[in-house]
Amino acid sequence: MDHATRRAELAVTGLSLDHGGRRLLALEHWRAAPGEFWAVLGPNGAGKTTLLRVLAGLDAPATGVTRLNGAALDGFGDAQLARWRGWLPQHRHDAFAARVDEVVALARHAQRPGWGGWRAWAGGDDAVVAAALARQGLSDYAARDVRTLSGGERQRVALAALLAQDVPLLLLDEPLNHLDLRHQIACLALLRERAEGGDTVVLSCHDVNLARHFASHALLLDGAGGAISGAARTVLTPAALTNAFGHPFDANAGGQDVLLAPVLP
Repeated sequence: MDHATRRAELAVTGLSLDHGGRRLLALEHWRAAPGEFWAVLGPNGAGKTTLLRVLAGLDAPATGVTRLNGAALDGFGDAQLARWRGWLPQHRHDAFAARVDEVVALARHAQRPGWGGWRAWAGGDDAVVAAALARQGLSDYAARDVRTLSGGERQRVALAALLAQDVPLLLLDEPLNHLDLRHQIACLALLRERAEGGDTVVLSCHDVNLARHFASHALLLDGAGGAISGAARTVLTPAALTNAFGHPFDANAGGQDVLLAPVLP
């Protein structure tokens, strides 16, 4: 089944997340459907990373069930899950020497029946890798050792690998880390494009204005176990943000958008 015919619906029921003896989040019902771009926001320690890891099938919740297309996520094997969902963690460590194109090509393994040197794989892998690198402006970096790159360049390599994996569910934990403003905007524009093409995108981030502009939906954690969800421009309001972050937000007219800013002392 090719990507064009795959769609991913992610849903949770009765979900609760605990850490260190504290209830991080209780989420009775939540659903991310094909074509939706969800931004998860909230104060530090509210459970954003924990939630993303549970949605990715990497950790188990305290209670509740996560389902992918109606099937419980814990019933998926690693290889099967990797053909449906891509995962970009907040922290990565490139421990070994590897060419940039090799790092990106490894993401294609989920779409292949066996293991082997990536250059020996038949089919369109070379073209997929080249296109992913080009989309991130990294074509000239293909032969570079990934360890010689800056933090922002490595993050773009990770995004290229996510593109090359070619899956309909994308889960990203603070993908804007290390990126300058131009590449933050390019990243979010790319993810919005993927959602508009039918993929399901869920990411965590801290920039309220970028989330409000690019995401179709938002899940705002309040840091006390609660959350509100819905259309991004309905959820990310000064009142809701003030409540979640414990600091006053103000709204200022900004062209066709409303720019939200914390009130500075």
